[in-house]
Amino acid sequence: MTRCVALSGGVGGAKLALGLARTLPPEELLIVANVGDDFEHLGLRICPDLDTLTYVLAGLDDTERGWGRAGETWEFMSALAALGGETWFNLGDKDLALHVERTRRLAGDQTLSQATAAVTRRLGIRPRIVPASDDPVRTIVETGDGELQFQHYFVRERCRPPVTGFRYEGAEAARVHPDVLAALSSPGLGAIVICPSNPYVSIDPILAIPALRAAIEGCTAPVIAVSPIVGGKALKGPTAKIMGELGQAPSAEAVARHYGRLLDGFVVDEADDSALPAIRALGMAARAAPAVMRTEADKIALARAVLDFAASLA
Repeated sequence: MTRCVALSGGVGGAKLALGLARTLPPEELLIVANVGDDFEHLGLRICPDLDTLTYVLAGLDDTERGWGRAGETWEFMSALAALGGETWFNLGDKDLALHVERTRRLAGDQTLSQATAAVTRRLGIRPRIVPASDDPVRTIVETGDGELQFQHYFVRERCRPPVTGFRYEGAEAARVHPDVLAALSSPGLGAIVICPSNPYVSIDPILAIPALRAAIEGCTAPVIAVSPIVGGKALKGPTAKIMGELGQAPSAEAVARHYGRLLDGFVVDEADDSALPAIRALGMAARAAPAVMRTEADKIALARAVLDFAASLA
């Protein structure tokens, strides 16, 4: 029985997802991954957030670089560059194997969730990682210079263009995996956890799928989010930059306000405990806990704090 459904993007969210995986029995955790970052490149289906979650939970991630696989090599990219190929998106040799295998499975009769399940089983990952939808949902970044697909904004342009908004192409028509809907309607569900991922590009693409958001809104389990902003700065990625460009001061309170009534509780880092009264004034419970996850012990401790918080609100 699923006791916790976690919504996650890539690097930041995967840290808490690992903590939850180390805290809960595998059958009690379902991780719903953002697919808004996915794109087709060099004839391959690339799923950055699914891949990060896979590598982190399999213990294959490069903890020093902060992304990709440990012990990676780059012979493919070097050979591609020598041929005049497109090299703005780095694909390591080991990482390339996952993209090739996924693309092969998708070209057959498998869905993205089936391909993901097959890969995660092979890598010994026991909690389930499920894409938010098997249908394509693509994050489009609106900038003063026009619209950009997310990876073009994030990697090719290095987040330089000022952001004016986002849209999530395909979200309105996207179908949710039935196992996700079943978990969200389960009477034994104890918590829905929104991991400390970028609200705009990692969590909003998930919430933009109408049936998924409706299921969360109708769920009796507490919905708890963890702030990706600590002391006015993003723990990872362009969250603070995006918030500033959208007219929001980068703060834990602003993230809580962004999610609004969807939340029952919000967790901030202890450095932001002064924001607790303002967050509670938004109509949700709030708690401070050490939220900077440098070690596995940090990840487990935060996971336990979030689950304890949820239990107190059940």
